[in-house]
Amino acid sequence: MSDQSNKISASPNIRKFARELGVDINKVKGTERSGRVVEKDLKDFVSSKINQSQNTGEIQNKKIIKSEYQHSDFGEVEIKDIPRVKKIAAPHLVNSWTNIPHVTNHDEADITEMEEFRSSIKDNYTGEKIKITPLVFIIKALVISLQKFPSFNSSIDDIDNGKITFKNYFHIGIAVDTQHGLMVPKIRNANQKDINDLSEELKKISDDCRNLKIDKKEFFGGSMTITSLGGIGGSFFTPIINFPEVAILGVGRSYKKQVFLDGKFVPRTMLPLSLSYDHRIIDGAEAAKFNNELKNNLGSNFAYNLSK
Repeated sequence: MSDQSNKISASPNIRKFARELGVDINKVKGTERSGRVVEKDLKDFVSSKINQSQNTGEIQNKKIIKSEYQHSDFGEVEIKDIPRVKKIAAPHLVNSWTNIPHVTNHDEADITEMEEFRSSIKDNYTGEKIKITPLVFIIKALVISLQKFPSFNSSIDDIDNGKITFKNYFHIGIAVDTQHGLMVPKIRNANQKDINDLSEELKKISDDCRNLKIDKKEFFGGSMTITSLGGIGGSFFTPIINFPEVAILGVGRSYKKQVFLDGKFVPRTMLPLSLSYDHRIIDGAEAAKFNNELKNNLGSNFAYNLSK
């Protein structure tokens, strides 16, 4: 440690916080007695850097717009309007990415037993198999995890007031891919619904989005959002948090993998999970614990409970 860092007055917790933020504490001006650096000083320092970065970005964007060359200078082009839904979503995505310090935890859940159970579901009267998307079980598993980790079911509308809102409801946002753009309606009170209820509601809100019949209010008031690429493909990615939520779960396509169990390798069905979270509220340890809980809820121990 340099002599200069020794002269900076700050508690060990503040120094640790500075390291987590990637801030050189020697560059932070302390406002407490004898120049002691406190948490607010670090946040103000980071905020000022973000504002500087935004201003620089605006200047750079203007330079790009005023480029001496146009796309048409190099060949034939076609100019179209940005789809209305994407145009509406754009500022919200920029706001989230700019103001929320995103961290993404990547993991895999063993859903072998869950998939076996899902494929075995039959109608009690006809005996015919009932098709239920894995997303329904993921919703159930996520709700159980949120009940155990309430920080993930919270919002901070203004970090400066030092207050956090914990939600006692469980409204799960579902990213729906439509020809108009991505929409994120909410399944309300998901904790009070069984797999059949969730399956029917998921179909309804998806159809309403695709037919532009969804009410605007249904895009707000969520607990946490699930965005799934399982039907398209891919594994891990970094989903952007749906502000003012503090976390989002990205789901990839499940695949077979050889796993060493009970002294031998056996094929298991694995589900890629990408959990993005707001580092101001959730730290890495809590995110890892949340993912472990989620994996358990999707695994063999909770497959039966998820069916209720």
